[in-house]
Amino acid sequence: MADAGKSVSPSERAKHLLHAELETLWPTQSPELLKALHLLTREGHLNQDARRKLKQVYHFVRLLLPVLEKIHAEVESPTIVDVGSGKSYLGFLLYDLWNGPLGRGEIANIESRPELVANARALAEKVGFDRMRFVDRPIREADPGPTDLLVALHACDTATDDAILLALEKDARAIALVPCCQAEVSRLLSGIPKEPKHPLWRLWRYPLHSREFGSHFTNALRALVLEAMGYKVTVTELSGWEHSLKNELILAVKKPEEKGAPTTSPAREWLADLLRTIPAEPMLVRELRARGKL
Repeated sequence: MADAGKSVSPSERAKHLLHAELETLWPTQSPELLKALHLLTREGHLNQDARRKLKQVYHFVRLLLPVLEKIHAEVESPTIVDVGSGKSYLGFLLYDLWNGPLGRGEIANIESRPELVANARALAEKVGFDRMRFVDRPIREADPGPTDLLVALHACDTATDDAILLALEKDARAIALVPCCQAEVSRLLSGIPKEPKHPLWRLWRYPLHSREFGSHFTNALRALVLEAMGYKVTVTELSGWEHSLKNELILAVKKPEEKGAPTTSPAREWLADLLRTIPAEPMLVRELRARGKL
């Protein structure tokens, strides 16, 4: 028990408060990394916005834990690829919480904006994350090498589809997607002839409904595509993200019996039926057809 007569400096008090806060979020998180990522105030506190962001990321990581454990049990030095990584917050936090303590495996961050890549690369060197690397290319031009888990957090519109195509090209063991701004299908729906009217046209008659229905339709198609490619797919709502439409996690894990072999999943026929019913074929499907995958 602390001496009641002993004064505690403001910096020590802030450190104790931060430790207590992190205990409620993720006990092993490094405060030094949070400072380096500018997620702490000058006084060493988590502000409301940073706390919200961390809670979201931690919930996302917890949902990935079974997949991470499975992959690290099967692969000696697995690679996690973060697509459209931005400032690479997710990559840094994953490394600190998972790869660092485990002592093996690497994280590859794909980002097309050179200034973000340069800053993240410098930070990785500063904090000693030597198994963290960066690919400064657009998703379609990027080659991260062997890929065990591909993650795309808020890759906008068809960038999520580029991420899926990359994951399929690399035969990734698992894919985790939190899609964002699914606008492509909304545009395609507006191009369906008004006369004779499609029997379901009232589902996307108004612009708001077109965006919402287009978003749902897009993610349903993505899930079916991944099933058709031999993955077991789950779709989960991310808690703490309810204020945002970007709160849907599509998690796909390659079925062992399908590894490297064509699939006979009924999802192919379901996908074909759905596209016959609503003729709005997105880029992902068009690209896979062009590659002879569908």
